Amino acid sequence: MALTDEAATIALAQRLAAQLKPGMVIYLHGDLGAGKTTLVRGVLNALGYGGRVKSPTYTLVEPYNIAGMDLRHLDLYRLHDENEWESAGFREEFDGRNIFFIEWPERAQGLIPKADVEISFEILTRGRRTSMHANTNVGKQCLAQL
Repeated sequence: MALTDEAATIALAQRLAAQLKPGMVIYLHGDLGAGKTTLVRGVLNALGYGGRVKSPTYTLVEPYNIAGMDLRHLDLYRLHDENEWESAGFREEFDGRNIFFIEWPERAQGLIPKADVEISFEILTRGRRTSMHANTNVGKQCLAQL
């Protein structure tokens, strides 16, 4: 899917926000600046969040409670090893209720649950291209409604 500009990414985020279910795990793949955090910001804004949405590059996680949902935005770019993951206590966050948007999920391979949906961003000369893949029935239902 072509995303010609930031507005197109926000429009995708709005459609995605309407399909979120408790416990969903969404992996976000792509280079730095590809639009991963923009998508998360668009989802949060679509749900009514009016605050600042920043990439959790240094904090690793930013929690949000909005529209009766608990969302967690993880950026694992700076995650170094399994010990760091365990000491941060993230495992307990995967409780079947929290919704996760995880940037750089490959940094925690084997430590985080399988994604319901994987969204990959590619930077083009003009805009971005995204591809989406569902790994579970919940993910398939989500993508079918987009």
